Amino acid sequence: MVRAGAFSFLFIFVIFALSAQGLEWGSHPYVIRGEVFVDIEPIYAGFIDEEYPLDFPTASRRALEEAALFFSAMIYGWSFNYEVGERARQIDEILELESLGSVQFGDPAMRVTDSEIRDMRLRIWADYHLNDNQQRRMNIWRTGMIRNAQAVGYGPSHLDEYPGWLALKKTALDDAARSALRFMLRGSERNRPKEVTGFISLASFPRYYIDGGRWAVSARFRVQITEIIPFSAY
Repeated sequence: MVRAGAFSFLFIFVIFALSAQGLEWGSHPYVIRGEVFVDIEPIYAGFIDEEYPLDFPTASRRALEEAALFFSAMIYGWSFNYEVGERARQIDEILELESLGSVQFGDPAMRVTDSEIRDMRLRIWADYHLNDNQQRRMNIWRTGMIRNAQAVGYGPSHLDEYPGWLALKKTALDDAARSALRFMLRGSERNRPKEVTGFISLASFPRYYIDGGRWAVSARFRVQITEIIPFSAY
């Protein structure tokens, strides 16, 4: 629970933002949840956001936007085309991701269940109440045809232009997906494939931290491979 005094405003803001459309608690029996941290004071991660230090409404909105991104990635995921690459053949490693759906900020199915400010960091726990279609999607991600993979990804150490705080963190998440696919294929394929296509989703909320002055993220994924193209096909 948010501490008394000035911090109570943050709690009111967060709950109001998510309760505006009046969804009753427990409307859907199937719920996914996760935890998000937002630093209120600036930290070094390649760029210092001009909005720092964050006021409480800004910090709470960022936490909700980040939670919406992760819920989107858990429920809908991405389709992907992954060119594995090979240095000896001068083939670049390229991962292309296309979002299959999104949860928007203010979605009434997303609710904050707990929030706290400690050491100039906002922490929230959020639930997302799945509708019937979303439940079916989540069940597909948990079938026996899905592989599990995990990895650490990194944001860029240098950028010519600042893309925004959420886009910068998404870059690290994309890199974690690339690493997870590479490690998974290395363990399951005897010969390195040239190209792989399929679908990938987050298995749970990822964990971000700063490593060497840039964002790093540890993430777990669910992967469905639809096609593996060997080098022999070319």
